[in-house]
Amino acid sequence: MRKRDIAILNDLQRFRCLTRDDIMELHFNNLKQPVTCCNTVLKRLRRDGLVDVNVNHQPYLYFPSPAPIKKDSTKIPHFLRIVEFYKSLGKYSEPKTFIVEPKYGKGFMEPDAFMIWKKAPFFVEIQRSIYSEKVMNEKIQRYEAYYMSNEWQQEPWQPQNKKVFPAVIVITDTRYKIESPYIKFYQVPNIDLLINMFEPKQEKKTEIMTGNTPLKLKTV
Repeated sequence: MRKRDIAILNDLQRFRCLTRDDIMELHFNNLKQPVTCCNTVLKRLRRDGLVDVNVNHQPYLYFPSPAPIKKDSTKIPHFLRIVEFYKSLGKYSEPKTFIVEPKYGKGFMEPDAFMIWKKAPFFVEIQRSIYSEKVMNEKIQRYEAYYMSNEWQQEPWQPQNKKVFPAVIVITDTRYKIESPYIKFYQVPNIDLLINMFEPKQEKKTEIMTGNTPLKLKTV
């Protein structure tokens, strides 16, 4: 199997599903004829039984085979939003790690993603609806419970010298009242505005605080 085939199948497993256009953007954008090449590869992978497809979705929606979710699952728009967020990061830097819906245990938060981006760890919450104050407070409490547990200090990505709790990026069009003495939350509608929030007017660097550690982002 070709290296690109494996990368496509890995992304389908990670994101649960991808549209044809997502796959083209992630794996064929550097080619002169990305649409033709993408269609040819996906047709071959489908023929070989390695991918499944929902042809009623436009553009076609692809799944790993066997599919981890139903082809008409109500969570599909949610997973596609996570893909869009992932692709938006690439304008600045590819994430070193990007895990979709990681699990941390009963009573703890259930983020949409965990990533290491620009050498710093983040949890990501992507909203498609407006949360009540009660629901949002419960989310914050779950993050704080995980913080107080100290289990995060045992994560394999943690630096040896100083443990860092990830900041939380909340992708939302609604501004919430979020207060926590332990965790830094960033509420933005997209990653571009997060970068702009910390962009010095006369410099080429951006600094974001994640926990007690400054994160320097180089703008492009």
